[in-house]
Amino acid sequence: MTLTTTFDRTGMDRICGFVNGKGGVLKTTLTANVGALLAVSGWKVLLIDMDPQGNLGLDLGYRHGDLDDDGSALAQSLMFGSLLIPLKDIRPNLDVIPGGSHLDSAAAGLVSMGSKDGRKAKLALARSLSPLAGNYDIIFIDCPPGNEPLQVAALGAASYVVVPTKTDKAGREGLVGVAKRLDTVLDVNPDLDLLGVIITATSATATNVHRVTREAITETFGNADVLFKGMVRHAEAPAQAARDRGVLVHELEEQVKAAPKWYEVLNGTAEAGQSQPRSAVNVAEDLYQITYELVARLEAAEERNAS
Repeated sequence: MTLTTTFDRTGMDRICGFVNGKGGVLKTTLTANVGALLAVSGWKVLLIDMDPQGNLGLDLGYRHGDLDDDGSALAQSLMFGSLLIPLKDIRPNLDVIPGGSHLDSAAAGLVSMGSKDGRKAKLALARSLSPLAGNYDIIFIDCPPGNEPLQVAALGAASYVVVPTKTDKAGREGLVGVAKRLDTVLDVNPDLDLLGVIITATSATATNVHRVTREAITETFGNADVLFKGMVRHAEAPAQAARDRGVLVHELEEQVKAAPKWYEVLNGTAEAGQSQPRSAVNVAEDLYQITYELVARLEAAEERNAS
């Protein structure tokens, strides 16, 4: 296949990258949880972990287990075009291509590749996903925060971008970096579309902070419509519990609801179980809202593109 601006993207029109130039903005959390919620609803979902830290595996519970290759297969595919074989049914309808430390070598390889053929490096992930994309209803890419070669390769493969951001200045500055990254791949991926910006890790009551953040984001992109109406609240206890246990937030919510009540334990009608973070219910509600809105935005974008 000739690597030109007419790269054949047949079947690759539902690849969405979660990206920000700053870490800690819940890219991995959104990739894992929104992907899993869509899988629960019956969508066939593939998740790509492009981060050398491999934290997607912690959220989904396979990190450092027998299935985890620490990003080796993905690194080989990016550098040499070898066939990718996803891990099947990490959850029902949910497949994964793991990331990990081997992607550091892939990043170096992409830099070398790009010095000879910039378009080839930008399309490295697109080439790898091309044989797989038609098997899935949607593909999510968890992009690394500061690794430019891997981030550019992810954007070269994506059809849509979602940008999570915190309300602090560093998070907002990460948006500017995203805009610059988008510009670098337009020669190979001219139809790449911004699906929206999600405010994350925030307090539901910080209304003035939200207003300032929304104004700054609107100024950055020139359009208030880029902002998701939903936000993801900061809740340290469920975030830590979910990652430590390798469960997703909606799964943690189910555990919270199934846990015995304090009075049942006191009365001897139930035994005390593992402590459950009650705020998981609130975060789960946020993620349900984000998932619903993402699908609505995706469908609206597809209607615009079809007209």
